[in-house]
Amino acid sequence: MIVLLDYGMGNLRSVEKAVQHLGFACRVQPDLEGADALILPGVGAFGAAMRRLEPLRDPIRRHVESGKPLLGICLGQQLLFDSSEEFGDHPGLGVLKGRVRYFPAHPDRKVPHMGWNALEFVPGSPLGEGVGPGEQAYFVHSLYTECEDEADIAARTRYGLEFASAVRRENVWGCQFHPEKSGAVGLRILSNYLRFAQGEGALL
Repeated sequence: MIVLLDYGMGNLRSVEKAVQHLGFACRVQPDLEGADALILPGVGAFGAAMRRLEPLRDPIRRHVESGKPLLGICLGQQLLFDSSEEFGDHPGLGVLKGRVRYFPAHPDRKVPHMGWNALEFVPGSPLGEGVGPGEQAYFVHSLYTECEDEADIAARTRYGLEFASAVRRENVWGCQFHPEKSGAVGLRILSNYLRFAQGEGALL
């Protein structure tokens, strides 16, 4: 079963509708019971999200260590990393190595980064299968993930600086953008994860 984790800080309905539109069954619940694959959404501040997730920190880590798939969306991607500097210094789930940082101030670029921007997937990335160069997704965020290991970067986007707009390490996937709000491109990317989560092997 694909579980959409409800910890009080996610855009659950939009993600649930997108998953169902793609023909996959999912269950919205506040725990990991019965989860063969997990989607971790997120809207809001990193520290507040981690406080809500604290009872689930170890279950999420066990889920990942067992090899089961996990997709983080927006704040959900950021939570996968070691720490964030948002409103202080906050530890994350630590399933990927790196730190979440604010975009540097610039007179010509507004923060938050909000709207459509191009994705450049790493060649061969299963998350970007079927997505052409420069196709766009919808972003809303003030911070970006700085990966310690460049091999974890699945796609890059430029907004003043180049940042990891998607990540992947084995069974752990993440999208800084909102695939559920990104039209046909977003649905294709979400479908890539869901097919992987259902064991449709070519994506491995």
